Amino acid sequence: MDFLVDGHNILFNMQTLYGFAIGVYAAWLGARDQSLSGNFFGTVAVYAILNIVTLAIGTFLIFGDYSIESGGRTFIYVLYMLYLIVILPGLFSVMQGRDDKSAAITFGAAAMFNAAVSYSMFARGLTTWVA
Repeated sequence: MDFLVDGHNILFNMQTLYGFAIGVYAAWLGARDQSLSGNFFGTVAVYAILNIVTLAIGTFLIFGDYSIESGGRTFIYVLYMLYLIVILPGLFSVMQGRDDKSAAITFGAAAMFNAAVSYSMFARGLTTWVA
């Protein structure tokens, strides 16, 4: 099952960088006074799906007798991952599909915050699995 640990690490690093890229993309669209398009909302959907797959692998590792390096704070890991899954689609829902400049800036800030949360999880050992 070590291949799942490697797969989880790769996907988690990818979602961290992808969240940062979404933030930069949204800020760039907001700075250019362009509305958010279907392309942008597609990236939000891909981000949510990427986090779902990462959590699924993490859940499989939890039930496969792996634990998190930071002292078994598995519940915190699951809560953070659920947050990362829900926040950007939830923001879309709360904003009722707005696609103007302020929506772009809001999505950019939220995505940058998600990248910071992901990095914080990594820095505190919430993404390193041990047998």
